[in-house]
Order: sequence, then C-alpha cells, then structure tokens
Amino acid sequence: MSDPASPFAALSLIVAPAVLTNASSILVLSTSNRLARAVDRARTLATQLEVPAHIPDRFTPLRLKELATSEQRALMLLSALRLFYGSLGAFAGAALSSLLGAGLSAGPASALAGTLELLAIAAGFIGVGGLILGCVLLVRETRIAVLVVSEEAALLRDHFATRAR
Repeated sequence: MSDPASPFAALSLIVAPAVLTNASSILVLSTSNRLARAVDRARTLATQLEVPAHIPDRFTPLRLKELATSEQRALMLLSALRLFYGSLGAFAGAALSSLLGAGLSAGPASALAGTLELLAIAAGFIGVGGLILGCVLLVRETRIAVLVVSEEAALLRDHFATRAR
C-alpha cells in the first residue's frame, strides 16, 4: 500500500491511469479511422465485383479474397476497439478508485481506502491487458493488410509485364 501521508503517492495513483486513459483514447481514434478505411475498401471491392466490366477476369479471385480479408480486418478492428474502450473504462475506474482511496486514507475509513487501492490496481491491470491485446490485434490486422497489398502488387506487376510484351 502507498504511504497515505505522501501527496505524491496519491498523485501517482491518479496520474498513471490518466496517462493510460489518454493513450487508450488515441488508440480508439486511430482504430476507428482504420475500421472506416477497411469498411470503405470492402464497399469499393463489392462495387467492383458487381460491375465486372471494369476488372479483367484474372483479377476477380483476388478481389474476392480481398473482400474476405477486408471483412476479417474489420472484425479484428472491432475487437480491438472493444478492448480499447474497455481499457478506457478500466482506467477511469482506476483513477476514481485512487482518488476516493486517497481521500479516505487519512480518516477512520482506512480499511475502505485499502480496498479501493486494490480495486484501482486491479482495474489498472485490466486496462493494461486490454491495451496489450488490442495492440496485438492491430499488429495482426496490419500484417493482413500488407499481405493483401503485396499480393495485389504482384498480380499487377505480372499483368502489366504481360501486356508490355
């Protein structure tokens, strides 16, 4: 437990969740943008597949695969968003518990303050766990996006090399 006489201990219990809340908020914003781009890409692919005159037949299997991976990416990004939102809530709960615990630590309710401190630590661990899992999902989603771009680039290089001959 922290030293209740030290204002820095109470401040550190409040500042750490606040900083992590800010990090979670930034991750939510960037992940929301990535999700919007993945959905837009899926809609573009669906439109291209509905009007096949614009695409040579050899590109259709790639577009279908891209559509499937766009859906997979969107689902992964949605899961990451859920984790980041959960982290936001956990960090807010940790900050509130820390603040209440610091306020009660000097008075007769010091046992309650200890419980609130443990609650804050548990909420902090839950929040950090959500951030880690969400970031792992973002890395996996990025890997999938890069693989799809690489496949499309290889097909386009092959297509234009064949046309140039």
